[in-house]
Amino acid sequence: MHLLFGVVVLVLVASLMFVWIRWRRAAQADYIRTYMFPPGLLERLHKQRPDLNVKDQQLVARALRQFFLVYLKSGFKHISMPSQVVDDLWHEFILYTKNYEQFCKKAFGRYMHHTPAAVLGASQRGNEGLRRTWWFACLEENINPRRATRLPLLFALDAKWNIADGFRYAPDCSALRKNGDGTVYCGGDFYAGSDGGSSSDPVYDFGDSSHQSNHSSHGSHADSGGGDSGGDSSGCSGGCGGGCGGGGD
Repeated sequence: MHLLFGVVVLVLVASLMFVWIRWRRAAQADYIRTYMFPPGLLERLHKQRPDLNVKDQQLVARALRQFFLVYLKSGFKHISMPSQVVDDLWHEFILYTKNYEQFCKKAFGRYMHHTPAAVLGASQRGNEGLRRTWWFACLEENINPRRATRLPLLFALDAKWNIADGFRYAPDCSALRKNGDGTVYCGGDFYAGSDGGSSSDPVYDFGDSSHQSNHSSHGSHADSGGGDSGGDSSGCSGGCGGGCGGGGD
């Protein structure tokens, strides 16, 4: 009888913990989606990117929220930033030290560090953060990560505005590759040839090794301190990938 009572108590406690964790994650996600960035932040972005109008700046802010949601939903594992223009806004946000610290505490219960990106290449470990970002960004917009027909917002903005130092992706580059272009990073590459992993930790190969060489990361430095359609992003050239990374224990 005592043993049965103990089992029932353990099951009840585990159930309550599960419900509490689910509730807390939902509350954190809602906080990220509705968070109002500090006054003046978008103006600082405009100084860096004067070609972006107010609507464009707001779209970048939405993409940054998507990146933060990816970090939350990944279970605070390492993720990589796939957009230069969104990374610009992240840098500026970090400079609002008090605001950023308060945001991280409420959104994640911890500080989200800005770290250099890993080199994108044949190494599965090195590409882990970008694959994880792709997975959860797609799910945030109800896109099938394995067979994406469009890009999630976070992966689309640099190409949408033709950001000179940005990173470019396409949902499916099969047509480009038939024409001999092997320098493109595509949504399909995040899953081609994958044999393992799970939805809770989607660490997959990028596909055929012939498409994995000569792609290096964005050379950023470490700081200590909801989703739209991707838009005009049907092709890419000159190599794609990279960005800064963040999070992870």
